[in-house]
Amino acid sequence: MCYNRKEKSGKDQIITFIYMLSEIIDYWAKTSRHDYETMLGLFKIKRYSDTLFYGHIVLEKILKALVVQQTKKQAPYTHNLNLLADLTKIVFDEKALDLLKEVNRFNIRARYPDTKLGFYKLCDKGYAEKHLKKIKRIYKFLCQKIKQKK
Repeated sequence: MCYNRKEKSGKDQIITFIYMLSEIIDYWAKTSRHDYETMLGLFKIKRYSDTLFYGHIVLEKILKALVVQQTKKQAPYTHNLNLLADLTKIVFDEKALDLLKEVNRFNIRARYPDTKLGFYKLCDKGYAEKHLKKIKRIYKFLCQKIKQKK
């Protein structure tokens, strides 16, 4: 099939590119909000290891939105929260970086069968609640960063 289409000018290409970036950022931000609600729901029904696994997903997605916003490129295919945090160029304090490192382990522990049972046993209500509070706090901080840059 042959299309007779006019090539876009440089200005039109830039506008299209900015629109696409905005759509990608919105995708990551909206899906992180959806998964945030899922995380809270899992905690309510006492699925503590799944709560923390979703905590990792939530932070990964909001960080990917910030990576796209900062780099103007697609976010890399990685689950490493510390790598993503570095790419955002946000200055994180040591406690936040330590939390991201710890939450990285929730992804591994909940995903692979050889460590899943041990992680399940570790995740009682107190353990999950303690980490959930920290995840919620850093998530809200990251959401504010997206709002500031718009």
